[in-house]
Amino acid sequence: MDHFNSAHDAVVKLRPDVPLAVNRPHLIRAAARWFLDSFEGDILYAVKANPSPWVLEALWREGVRHFDVASVNECKLVRDMFPTATLAFMHPVKNRAAIARAYHEFGCRIFALDSVEELQKILDETGGATDLTFVVRLRVSNADASLKLEAKFGAIGEEAVTLLRRARAATQEDLGVSFHVGSQCMNPSAWRAALREASRLIIQAGVTIDVVDVGGGFPSIYPGMNPPPMQLFVDEIHRVFDAMPVTMNCKLWAEPGRALVAEATSIVVKVDLRKGDALYINDGSYGNLFDATHVNWVYPVSMIRPEGGAQSKLADFRFYGPTCDSMDAAKGPFRLPADIGEGDWIEIGMLGAYGVAMATRFNGYGESVDVIAEDAPHASMFPVLDQVVERASRFAKG
Repeated sequence: MDHFNSAHDAVVKLRPDVPLAVNRPHLIRAAARWFLDSFEGDILYAVKANPSPWVLEALWREGVRHFDVASVNECKLVRDMFPTATLAFMHPVKNRAAIARAYHEFGCRIFALDSVEELQKILDETGGATDLTFVVRLRVSNADASLKLEAKFGAIGEEAVTLLRRARAATQEDLGVSFHVGSQCMNPSAWRAALREASRLIIQAGVTIDVVDVGGGFPSIYPGMNPPPMQLFVDEIHRVFDAMPVTMNCKLWAEPGRALVAEATSIVVKVDLRKGDALYINDGSYGNLFDATHVNWVYPVSMIRPEGGAQSKLADFRFYGPTCDSMDAAKGPFRLPADIGEGDWIEIGMLGAYGVAMATRFNGYGESVDVIAEDAPHASMFPVLDQVVERASRFAKG
């Protein structure tokens, strides 16, 4: 990938006609270092958030050695890049072929499940292996999440108690519990409530628990969504975990995805047409803007006009993507210079999570060009490394 000081410099040099993914590996490393230093347990990167090789390389370089994988292809991707990595197949429902390949071909020994039927599938396809770690996914409230996930997965009540007992009897290795408080969870107390529910079920089941996995859901900053400091989230988790009915050497895990990568990529799009307050751009719901279009999230934006001369007055705009589908639309509002028009570029920030990971080739679109930039993020949940601040300041001065 070509290197630039900033997205602006990349546009000046490349004048791209396709979306530009402006990647910042130094921000991946800054987020990873914060989690590794601040969280008192193992960090399992949720690969689904962004499986780009440059992301995985930055995480590995900083010391992340555990990966939450959700498919055989993610198993293969991580194993091919890092032969000694620990794989945890945390999708609670897997087909039999995926279980077999994960275990026999890719050396995965950690499997999540939320039903007795899934437990039996894992035992069948691993040949009754005794070196398995089972992680029972529990269903917990997602009341504080921007994207709720509790409907699809998770055991509850007597179902969870039965599964914990059967999983404990089926393994000679570790037994864990996990949950997911929902994506972009804005309240640290959500983890407190979930951990207390897990404790209640553990006591009711009367089993020994070796792993407590607090899942993902750690938030990032977006316009209109300003979470509390990240330290409050991990402090709350540590406080409640210390009082749980688990073994003294019980391991604590977390599966951050969005929080590790959201800040590290912006997407630069080109304006193809303006109709009033509607900007027709060359990326959209079938590309990097799934959340902007389908769940109406607003992302930070700025105009790039290499020749300069933009109005200082701002106005609200909505976006239409390049496909022929009328659902390819993001209502925003996105605040941009009032005189923006055809031929201008827009940098859309905070798209490192679930941006390129969800892009398709519908209508023949989906192509993008990757570059690396050295500047600071639009906003950050983490104390940015001194070298990042120094670098950004140096580039700003030219």
